[in-house]
Amino acid sequence: MPRSCARARASQNGRDWICFTDGYTARSAACSVLEPGLHTSCSGSGKTLTYLLLIFSLVNAQRSAVQAVIVVPTRELGMQVTKVARVLAAKPLDTDLEHKLCTVMALLDGGMLRRHKSWLKAEPPTIVVATMGSLCQLIEKHIFKLESVQVLVIDEVDFLFNSSKQVSSLKKLLASYSSCNNRQTVFASASIPQHRRFLHDCIQQKWTKSDVLHVHVNAIKPLPSCLHHRFVICGKKMKHQTLLSLIQSDAPESGIIFVAEQSEKSKKAGNAPSSTLLVDFLSNSYKGSSDVLLLEEDMNFNSRAASLLEVRQGGGYLLVSTDIAARGIDLPETTHVYNFDLPRSAVDYLHRAGRTGRKPFSDEKCTVTSIITSEELFVLQRYENELKFKSEELTLQTQC
Repeated sequence: MPRSCARARASQNGRDWICFTDGYTARSAACSVLEPGLHTSCSGSGKTLTYLLLIFSLVNAQRSAVQAVIVVPTRELGMQVTKVARVLAAKPLDTDLEHKLCTVMALLDGGMLRRHKSWLKAEPPTIVVATMGSLCQLIEKHIFKLESVQVLVIDEVDFLFNSSKQVSSLKKLLASYSSCNNRQTVFASASIPQHRRFLHDCIQQKWTKSDVLHVHVNAIKPLPSCLHHRFVICGKKMKHQTLLSLIQSDAPESGIIFVAEQSEKSKKAGNAPSSTLLVDFLSNSYKGSSDVLLLEEDMNFNSRAASLLEVRQGGGYLLVSTDIAARGIDLPETTHVYNFDLPRSAVDYLHRAGRTGRKPFSDEKCTVTSIITSEELFVLQRYENELKFKSEELTLQTQC
């Protein structure tokens, strides 16, 4: 789609969006939302491409001002969004004219805020991708202002509203630091529970304009058909060995093993996190060719970046991770997801399962396997009912 057409359509529309998409069919939705009637399979990264197409259709690179802000929940997702935005920014808006290219700044936790302060003053970027903490810090110090912002995107909006650490800052950003009447607001996620209630709150709290548009892609079937769901029932003491047997049997090209976050009580007791214990076990017991890597919130930013860099460099991997990897992280080579610990909700199951089956134009079957105790079976069945999928039970000799 020519960007000039997209710009005309987006400017004409001007409404706020709540974009609720399964993350798989968003590629075609990205085009159809901006240009109704055009149902082309767009290459890109799902809902990220959807809101980036909107942004690039509205911003003017000739203006020396921040015109779009994208808020993300984690540094890892921010780095990924920034990369996609910079790829798009490298393409001129109009091929027949010489134009200054859009610039994209990553304002993420763990970054050098002093350098960002200098950049903002000297030559403001067109687009800022930011985590909540870093963004609000600069706003409160009056270094960064939102007067010139035309588009405000909140990615993984349900996660941010459910985060006790970030929700108050998010509400200030939406209602106090800027007015919804002066911007176009986009809320994006693969899951917005009770979306009608959320829509009502958006209007009542003036987070969005009153004519907010709710875009719900693939509302009938939240999970794609290329996923094969399985579960194994075993005792708690056999979970490590059960996982090892599954990995040896599946021989995954690449996989993510999700574990629960360590509780505060366990931390205070001085216990090692289950993620570390699992990595140690697999490093000693797993004899395959895939690298065993760790990704969790308590790691410093450099260690987290190193783990993701190693994963993306190619070759097989087994990434042991908390739910930090479940939100928006795009690892297309992942063929298997293992729930070593059952997710806390159907929404979390949806996001974990969404880390596989992401290869563009591929019909390859990918698997999501949950290792559960007999007491947890009813929880998994509840997730099946909510997300409309069925799981196959596996029986392994290692079980007891």
